[in-house]
Amino acid sequence: MKKTLPFEFVYQVIALVLAVIIVHLVYVTIVRPNADAILQAQAEQAAAGGEFVSDRSLYVVLRDYEQESCFILGLWAMSIMGLKARNSLRERGMLQRRFVELSEGMSILPEDTREYSRPLQALPDSTRAHLLPRALLAALQRFASTHNVQDVSDAVRAVCDTESDRLDSELAMVRYIAWAIPSIGFIGTVRGIGDALGQAYQAVEGDITGVTVSLGVAFNSTFVALVISIFVMFLMHQVQLVQERLVLDTQHYCDDFLVRHMQVRA
Repeated sequence: MKKTLPFEFVYQVIALVLAVIIVHLVYVTIVRPNADAILQAQAEQAAAGGEFVSDRSLYVVLRDYEQESCFILGLWAMSIMGLKARNSLRERGMLQRRFVELSEGMSILPEDTREYSRPLQALPDSTRAHLLPRALLAALQRFASTHNVQDVSDAVRAVCDTESDRLDSELAMVRYIAWAIPSIGFIGTVRGIGDALGQAYQAVEGDITGVTVSLGVAFNSTFVALVISIFVMFLMHQVQLVQERLVLDTQHYCDDFLVRHMQVRA
């Protein structure tokens, strides 16, 4: 049987490639040409000996390779979180449907579970794989086998807890990216300080242009990396909030629309 790559893996690879292409294109066509022009103008003014005010341009702040890498990783993380958020919102849409038709006052006995399970088992595979149908089907199957309502509640909770753990583990790549972005910024800091120290002899001779540019690389890379990291962490926590609410609302749905209707004859 031929195996296919998981959709999310393919999506992440394509998202990374597109992030590299888009960010690098912006840097090559807009950011670096403008930054180089500003730095060249400042260098000419400094060489002429005239007084000038150094322009802290956004292009100069963003021009280096560390900042470009941070933007690539940030865009990649946002694309991954966008997919997770879309999946969670699609799952939440299931809560608006009634998979088990029960009116107020109706009861479900253990021998009735087969009848209520058939509509769930007849759902398409893509729909049955969602959290809510899985939780409902697990509850009905547990009730049929144990005839115990408490065991049904435990089965629903186990399905929801497993789903919560799965959703949390799928954000591991985003957490890694949120850690990697500041690390790349610190790499730029080390590189900039190293270059500045290598040009210290020029500063002793009175030419501090090279030292200031290198120190600018050091501080700008860390500044940009920390700003992007803060934004990525904020989005990640928002996605986690949506996922946690989905799991809790699914558990409440099962309790309200299924478990409370279950009864066992004395």
